[in-house]
Amino acid sequence: MGDFFNTLLSPLTIGVAWVMLGWHKVWTTIGVGGGWAWALSIVGLTVVVRIVLIPLFVKQIHASRRMQLIQPEMQKIQAKYKGKTDPESRQAMTQETMDLYKKTGTNPLSSCLPILLQSPFFFALFTVLNHLKAIAEGTWGAIGPIDASVAQQIEKSDIFGAPFSSTFMGSTDTPTKIVTVVLIVLMSLSTFTTQRQLMRKNLPDSALDNPYMKQQTVILYLMPIFFALSGINFPIGVLLYWLTTNVWSMGQQFYVIRRMPAPGSAAERALHERQARKGKTVTPFSVKGLERDSSGGAAADGAGAGSSAGAGEPPVSRQRQQPKSAKRAKRSGAAGAAGAAGAAGGGAAPKPEPGSPQDQ
Repeated sequence: MGDFFNTLLSPLTIGVAWVMLGWHKVWTTIGVGGGWAWALSIVGLTVVVRIVLIPLFVKQIHASRRMQLIQPEMQKIQAKYKGKTDPESRQAMTQETMDLYKKTGTNPLSSCLPILLQSPFFFALFTVLNHLKAIAEGTWGAIGPIDASVAQQIEKSDIFGAPFSSTFMGSTDTPTKIVTVVLIVLMSLSTFTTQRQLMRKNLPDSALDNPYMKQQTVILYLMPIFFALSGINFPIGVLLYWLTTNVWSMGQQFYVIRRMPAPGSAAERALHERQARKGKTVTPFSVKGLERDSSGGAAADGAGAGSSAGAGEPPVSRQRQQPKSAKRAKRSGAAGAAGAAGAAGGGAAPKPEPGSPQDQ
């Protein structure tokens, strides 16, 4: 299974090796040498990967916004079939949910794409760093430009005395233990800050007080334990990649929350206040087939028309009215009055005479 996985990732692993070596040449050219050149090469690799994933990240943001806006409609569907466990009801519920996704152009899997597509890069780098010692000793073949001589050079390099391919569990020297612990702590803090920022500032008020949110809060505080248990088995180079990714995500999310906040969130209200002070207006994020309500939620078009309009009152048109000149407005008024008079009398409106203003 491991050989199959390595073969599947082989093209990406070779690409990662080339990017690392390319960045290493850049850093050595400007005078950075030793282990720091390789450390900055890993940072450069991370930046390249995240830049490539920016279009997918934008799609993830829009998918997340759509999922937030359709939650009221999702809750209506769930309430409609609550307590019904027969196959027909379950099938109907699934069908209505899929119809809602199709109507609003929403794909629940889109919000996971950047994470899923970043994982192969992570495992490709892990493969490169994990096999450095074997490549240097000649028991493993070259990975792209990283042959035995390059692997030996990387193996001899370190930051603060800790080699890049060493792990907390696989090493007995103190510098490696200290560096891995520091990297794991920084990873945990950056992830915690990013997620807390998301939960406190970029969620609608209705999502802040529910059982699901309480579960997410528990997970938030358990994450450092997860990082500690997993990070002790990762090479220092992978930990450095992971930390750089977390820092990038934290900055990227800060920008998104400030500029494109979630509907109904505290960040959206703060954006409106900032724009109001500047005399600007903000166009709220919307989803086709749904309209925003005042609380930041959404409702299906026409879903609340009957309750808001009085009995016998015509529905309010949302179509934008085109401006009319005074002359044109006078003609329309005259024609409308004539039509109304004809309708009141039980007959058709009189046809304008040729050459009359209405006929021009």
